[in-house]
Amino acid sequence: MLGMWVLLLKEVYETDMPRVFVGIGSNIDRERSIRAGVADLRCQYREVQLSSVYESDAVGFEGNAFFNLVAAFDTDDSIEQVVASLTHIEDRHGRVRNGERFAARTLDLDLLLYGQQIIATENYHVPRDEILRYAFVLWPLAEMAPTDVHPEVGESYAVLWEKFDKRNQVLRPISFEWQVFLP
Repeated sequence: MLGMWVLLLKEVYETDMPRVFVGIGSNIDRERSIRAGVADLRCQYREVQLSSVYESDAVGFEGNAFFNLVAAFDTDDSIEQVVASLTHIEDRHGRVRNGERFAARTLDLDLLLYGQQIIATENYHVPRDEILRYAFVLWPLAEMAPTDVHPEVGESYAVLWEKFDKRNQVLRPISFEWQVFLP
């Protein structure tokens, strides 16, 4: 009897928390900024899974290349709490908010998905439009959740990546050293 209750509780616990996907990018002090941002995400959300890290040219402005990846975690935080947490982490790591959409960034944390919800407000839109527009978002997302289905388009991320026009966006997988070894 106890085993059945444990299974029921496990099902309730696992289905109540949405799976959140966050796009992470940096083109200023990239390695340190990415490491620090991921460390803060892990402090806040504990079990954070990460895609591979990719390098891409700056989009929309002339600037240094970006490192990009996607993080995933389950949380019982509301979407507003997640957005506030991401903003706080960005600010802690020197994010400058000067109104320019396309500009250099120490750390950029974009809420891509909050479960299968479709929500548009003044502060956020999920699923984020950039999923379907930019290789540096779609490829790591397809790597992490290939069979998950985009809530608006109805196709898996693996299929979307397969169909994606990759000719104009160069993305390079890189070997990223997560631990820093001090002399």
